[in-house]
Amino acid sequence: MIRPEAGDRALRRIVIVGGGSAGWMAAASIAHTVRGGCEVTVVESDEIGTVGVGEATIPPIKTYLQRLGIDEASFVRATRATFKLGIEFVGWSRPGRRYFHPFGTYGIGFDSVPLHQYWLREALAGRAAPLDDHSMAWGMARRGRFAQPSKDPQTVQSTFDYAYHFDAGLFAQFLRRHAEGNGATRIEGRVVDVRRDAATGFVTAIGLADGQEVAGDFFIDCTGFASVLLGRTLGTGYHDWSGWLPCDRAVAIACEGGSERQPFTRSTARDAGWQWRIPLQHRIGNGHVFASAHMSEDEATRTLLGSLEGAPIGAPRVLRFTTGRRHSFWRGNCLALGLAAGFMEPLESTSLHLVQSGIQRFLALFPDRDCDPLGAREYDRLTGEEYERIRDFLILHYHATARDGAMWSHCRAMTLPDDLAYRVAQFRAGGRLVSPGPELFLNASWLAVLIGQDGLPGRYDPLVDQRPVVDAAGRLSRIAALIGETADLMPRHEEWVAHLTAG
Repeated sequence: MIRPEAGDRALRRIVIVGGGSAGWMAAASIAHTVRGGCEVTVVESDEIGTVGVGEATIPPIKTYLQRLGIDEASFVRATRATFKLGIEFVGWSRPGRRYFHPFGTYGIGFDSVPLHQYWLREALAGRAAPLDDHSMAWGMARRGRFAQPSKDPQTVQSTFDYAYHFDAGLFAQFLRRHAEGNGATRIEGRVVDVRRDAATGFVTAIGLADGQEVAGDFFIDCTGFASVLLGRTLGTGYHDWSGWLPCDRAVAIACEGGSERQPFTRSTARDAGWQWRIPLQHRIGNGHVFASAHMSEDEATRTLLGSLEGAPIGAPRVLRFTTGRRHSFWRGNCLALGLAAGFMEPLESTSLHLVQSGIQRFLALFPDRDCDPLGAREYDRLTGEEYERIRDFLILHYHATARDGAMWSHCRAMTLPDDLAYRVAQFRAGGRLVSPGPELFLNASWLAVLIGQDGLPGRYDPLVDQRPVVDAAGRLSRIAALIGETADLMPRHEEWVAHLTAG
C-alpha cells in the first residue's frame, strides 16, 4: 500500500463500490490516468447482478476508447460489437410514420444560411425530398452499409459519425482486463456497512459481508439504483422527472437474430411507451419501456415477446425505475456514477455517455484528501446542466406527437420545462435552432426530431429569400443523389464487421 508522507494530502486509495459498466469504466480511466500514483480498487459482488442493458452508445464513446489506447478491432471482437449510425424512430409521430436521428449533419453546407432553412422553404412549397435523404448516415443505414468517415471536410463521406452496439457484460469484462493491466485491483464482496468520520462526515471505509473492511480516501458509488453511498448513506435526495417522462418500467430480453445486422438502433412507439431493437454480432437485444400507470407488466411482456424476430434467449427481466437524478452527484469524498447518480431512460442511448462524461469531469476536477467543496460544486453544476439538457431532448420526443392513447395525450398536453418550451417556440416561429448553452445533442439532432415528428414550422428564415443567386433546390437534389451513389459503393455492414473480427 502507498503510504503518504507527512503533510502530503494526495489521494492514495480510490475505492469504486460496484462493478458493471460504470464501475469498470471508472476504474479503467482512473487507473490509466494515475498510472500507479494511487491505488484503484473495485469492490464488486458476484451475488449482485448488473442491469446490463446499456448496449447502444453514441459517438463520444469512441473518444473514451481512444483515450485508453484501445484498438477498435480488438474492442469489436471482444464485445461482439456492431456499428451504429443513428436511431430509426418508428411510429413516434403517428402510426406508420418513421424517421431517422442520424449521427452527423445533414448534407454539406453550401451557403452562409443553414442548409435546413433552404430545405424548409422547399418543404413548405411541397417540393422537397424527405430530410432523411440528405443524411449520409441514413443513406448508409438504410442500405446496410458501413465504412469509416472521411477526414476530408469537402466530401459527403465526412458528414456522418458512428458509435457501437455491444454486449454490456463483455464490455465490463474487457474494461476490467484493461484496468487490471494498469494496476487496478478487485475485491469480491457485498457491502453491509459504511463507516464515516464523525467530524467531517467523509466515508472512511466500507464493511463487507465476509468481515473485510476496505478503507479509502475517496469513494465512487457505482452501486446502481440502490445508490448505497450517495443515496442511502449520505442521504442525497432525488429529482423526480416522471411528470415529464412517465415511463417507469422496462422489460428486456435477447433473441436470436434472424435478419441482417443493420447498423442502427430501432425505437418503435407502442401504446404506452416504446420498444428497442439493438443488433449485436451474436444476438438481438430487445426491450419494452413503458408507463405502468397505463400498461401492466404482463401486457408489456406479451407485447415484447410477440414482436421478437427470433427465438428468445433466457427469460424476460423487468426493471423498475424513476427517471431523474440526485440532488448532487458529489458530496464530501463520495461521487456517484451511472444509475447511482440518476436514470435517463435509454431512448437516446445516453446512459454510458453520462458515465463517461462524469469520469472526465472528475479527472478534470481531481481532488486531494481535503476534497475542496468548490470542486464538488462545479462538478454538480456542470453535471446537473448536462442531465437537464438531455432530459429536455427526451421530453421533446414524447411531446411532439399526434399518437392516440392516454399516455401520449398527457405528454402532448403537458407543460414543458421553460428552456424546452422556449426552444420549441423558436423553431415553430421560423425554424430557428437555439440552445441555452453547451450540450450533448447539437442542431442536427434537434432538427431530426422536430421535423421527423411532423414539427414543420410555418415559416423559414427570411434571409433565404434574399439569396436568389443560390440554386438551393438544385444543390439539395444533388446532395441527396450523391449520398445515395456514395452509399451504394460502400461495403456492407456485416462485411465490415467480419473483416474486423477475422484477425
